[in-house]
Amino acid sequence: MKKWLLAGLALCVCTLAQAERLQVADLSVGMYRIQAEVAVTEQDRETGLMNRKSLAPQAGMLFVFDRSAVHCFWMKNTLLPLSVAFLDETGKIINIADMQPQTEEAHCPARPVRYALEMNQGWFLSHGARAGTLINGIVTPAAR
Repeated sequence: MKKWLLAGLALCVCTLAQAERLQVADLSVGMYRIQAEVAVTEQDRETGLMNRKSLAPQAGMLFVFDRSAVHCFWMKNTLLPLSVAFLDETGKIINIADMQPQTEEAHCPARPVRYALEMNQGWFLSHGARAGTLINGIVTPAAR
């Protein structure tokens, strides 16, 4: 029991440490602002929003890939229902997928993308964002 508790605490500390060290990008969809943590490294992209118990209403995570490709997502160890918008190199939404917590179903873009933006499930729909909508403020940061 103690080993399980220590492993859980270590995971929480690692997740919090990741959140504290990631860059934050100020993005927008029309008049709506987004504060997105930026996952640039392979490790940060693999961890994503895993093990988080909450996400502020205007918060999200922007996944930045080295090149455009069909980058698929799943929700293993992710506790929150999320929506992911797959974005081309200009920041335009290609398609959006709703993802259920703690599942291993693959969610993929309709065509190669350079970015993906995860938000609380339903955020894009409730803010009028759909395929063709531009996410403003995306600047490709240098990898750390």
